[in-house]
Amino acid sequence: MLGFAKKKDQERSCNMGKKRSKMYSGNHNILLVGEGDFSFSLSLATRFGSASNIVATSLDSREDLVRKYSKAEENLNVLENLGCKILHGIDVHTMSERACLKRKLFDRIVFNFPHAGFFYPEHDNRQIRLQQDLVRGFLRDAKKMLREDGEVHITHKTGYPYDEWGIENIAQEVGLFLKSQVPFHKDKYPGYVNKRGDGAKCNKTFPVGRCSTFKFKKSAPAGNIYL
Repeated sequence: MLGFAKKKDQERSCNMGKKRSKMYSGNHNILLVGEGDFSFSLSLATRFGSASNIVATSLDSREDLVRKYSKAEENLNVLENLGCKILHGIDVHTMSERACLKRKLFDRIVFNFPHAGFFYPEHDNRQIRLQQDLVRGFLRDAKKMLREDGEVHITHKTGYPYDEWGIENIAQEVGLFLKSQVPFHKDKYPGYVNKRGDGAKCNKTFPVGRCSTFKFKKSAPAGNIYL
């Protein structure tokens, strides 16, 4: 019996560790920004069985979303039925100033594949500066809304020219530090369809290729960063 109890304790400890290792949990207060057709939000909500812990936002108005994305209206309706708070017209540079988000703190703030729009070729220094400005403004504002032990997540391509953005350095500029960088696998989020988001092909997806989720915290991690 003693051996059986010990085994049970070990299994319980292992399961608790697995729960802690999840990137997102139904126990987290999660803010999602820059959503396209809201399929990522819906993927998380479906996993949790509820969206009452999720605030999902877009820069576009609801009308623009429905016009641009074929499944946006369906996704939004399901999310609302699951208890999600949905906000439109949210600029990631000034979101903390919005009355509906003021004085709210989150465990996870998530921006998947941030992009400033298609103005120049991706490798052009002018386009890269636009991307850097977008990320810098987001991280600066997200920091104000982050719990002390919370994390800001940016999922981002890691090959050229996207690695030229230097998002780790930008984070340090605003007082955030890289906790870890983990490979992003889209198939872990059933139903998620990343969208181009701009132009005539806004409803089209794009190959994510090699990409990672960069996880930032308010305090520098002790010792090395483990990937």
